[in-house]
Amino acid sequence: MGYLLARFKKRISVIVMLVPFFSLFFIFTVYPVLRSIWYSFTYYNVFTNPKFIGFDNYIRLFLQDSVFLTALKNTLVFAIITGPVGYLLSLLVAWLINDLSPKVRWFLTLVFYAPSISGAAVAIWTFVFSADRHGYANSFLLQLGLLSEPLAWFKDPRYMLMTIIVVQLWMSLGTSFLAFIAGLQGVNPSLYEAGAVEGIRNKWQELWHITLPAMKPQLMFGAVMQITAAFSVSDISIQLAGFPSVEYAAHTIVTHLQDYGMIRFEFGYASSIATVLFVMMISANQFVQTALRRVGE
Repeated sequence: MGYLLARFKKRISVIVMLVPFFSLFFIFTVYPVLRSIWYSFTYYNVFTNPKFIGFDNYIRLFLQDSVFLTALKNTLVFAIITGPVGYLLSLLVAWLINDLSPKVRWFLTLVFYAPSISGAAVAIWTFVFSADRHGYANSFLLQLGLLSEPLAWFKDPRYMLMTIIVVQLWMSLGTSFLAFIAGLQGVNPSLYEAGAVEGIRNKWQELWHITLPAMKPQLMFGAVMQITAAFSVSDISIQLAGFPSVEYAAHTIVTHLQDYGMIRFEFGYASSIATVLFVMMISANQFVQTALRRVGE
């Protein structure tokens, strides 16, 4: 006991400095998450106090809410395609431009990063996938003879989801891309010299055995950001396909959450949707982190 007390006194200054951060983290992150999980087991709207109903919200969610099951399927398709592809694309592009001169690298970084923050994305892709003959996609396919009439890309349930996935991938070089650029720039050049002495002979071996292990923190950060983006697709879907989309073909878990939380004000049910999404994101994050720990082995 005396030993623990001595260690506590030795680190009291560090603990005091960490208290503000942990206080804010608990108040604005941990507490809201725990509160939402509690609400998921209640019937709660703006007119009544929360009433505990056990697992009724979850039973309704998985056994009675067919729209949620559609949203779940769409979200998984989004995550499985845009998550890994966007992550690998960010890493590949960052790696390819890393060895260029600083001015060229800066310019290309801006070019690739700009779509993720551009407010013009909706206007650009609305024009590209316009439902008439003047849209670039329809015009190109009509000229090739692959179509006999224009397609309504954002209204036809057969093409809606994959079209939005294309747009999402175009916007995927975001924060994780910048993190990879920073990680690549931070690798010690002497590691490559040591690797050459140890028998590394080409760029791929260099990437796997030196570069990626040296930037694991950035890989982890990029994975978290990409998982968050892949599972939280909503705004681009709403702007391009409408809310709700035709036959819920572009409906996601987040849009379903917005429906029940911000329109219907069924906060208990919305909390159960948020809890399911939270568990999915945590599980995906744990899986990816386990896989990334094997990088370089």
